[in-house]
Amino acid sequence: MLLSSIIGHLDIQDPLPKYQQLSQAIERAIERGALPKGDALPAERDIATDMKVSRITVRKALDGLVANGLLDRRQGAGTFISGRVEKPFSRLSSFTEDMGGRGWKARSEWIDRSEGVISPEESLSLGLGPGTRVFRLTRIRYADDTPMALETAIIPSFALAGAGPIEGSLYKALEETGHRPVRALQRLRAVNFNTEQAARLGVKEGDAGLFIERRGFTASGATVELTQSYYRGDAYDFVAELHA
Repeated sequence: MLLSSIIGHLDIQDPLPKYQQLSQAIERAIERGALPKGDALPAERDIATDMKVSRITVRKALDGLVANGLLDRRQGAGTFISGRVEKPFSRLSSFTEDMGGRGWKARSEWIDRSEGVISPEESLSLGLGPGTRVFRLTRIRYADDTPMALETAIIPSFALAGAGPIEGSLYKALEETGHRPVRALQRLRAVNFNTEQAARLGVKEGDAGLFIERRGFTASGATVELTQSYYRGDAYDFVAELHA
């Protein structure tokens, strides 16, 4: 594979340093899916010859992308597209929709699918009375074969009435029952994974991650979702567009 056939050639008239041009061109190709997750880049010497730059320039460009989590160097194997996900905070979407939009297949490994009575803590978070029945859904979320998040959703039983067993997208099931959230409040904080979380996500104990708590509301204002998710810090970027 010639990298130039995907990212084009560098502009010699551009005042931007060549390593930055190369880095930005590769990043744009990753964002638009031209360099898919898991694909290997050519060897650095081949990139240097193809792009008509020095190997030092190539190494500097790739170093920055590795540091940002977009590329993954594997000893003795080469450099690969790591498949980092950029998740906009402004868009209320499911994990399945996010992965599908990037051409990846979302799947789940179930840890718990149970129904029971709401706990006092859940009652406060969901604004539901004691005795309300809820589903507790805990699973590892995968993009293709890569574990991306550990997710627990608490859903009032009435919101899934008639939906049948949840296998894929929870939001799709809620949409079918007329209870898909149209608005949500989210909180994000940095965490370090404990032993169990790290083992389930395929990372090291103590590695950095992101904890997201989401409360989802229907158009009528009813709270129908309390989801707590632990995302791999090396795989996700959460972004927000701000306006003055």
